[in-house]
Amino acid sequence: MKSVAKALDTHPMMLSRWRKEHREGKFAMKRVKRVPAEAKKKISEQDEIDRLKRQIAELQEENDILKKFQRFQAEERQKRSGSSGNTNGNTA
Repeated sequence: MKSVAKALDTHPMMLSRWRKEHREGKFAMKRVKRVPAEAKKKISEQDEIDRLKRQIAELQEENDILKKFQRFQAEERQKRSGSSGNTNGNTA
């Protein structure tokens, strides 16, 4: 015990304590459940679906903005063409 403690540069009491805790199961590794390959595939497919839904929403928003801009431009053209055709001198 002393030689191992010296090799690890620790006190022999610490080794005794760690050995005792190991026997009591305090150092037991927690079991991690493995996710089946099929479940991983479903998760990755769901991630892809979520990503595509976000992209669709973004593209729809961009499309709506472009439509609004197009309407705005059409209204501006109508205002300009309507005001340039005014021949009676009123600038109302």
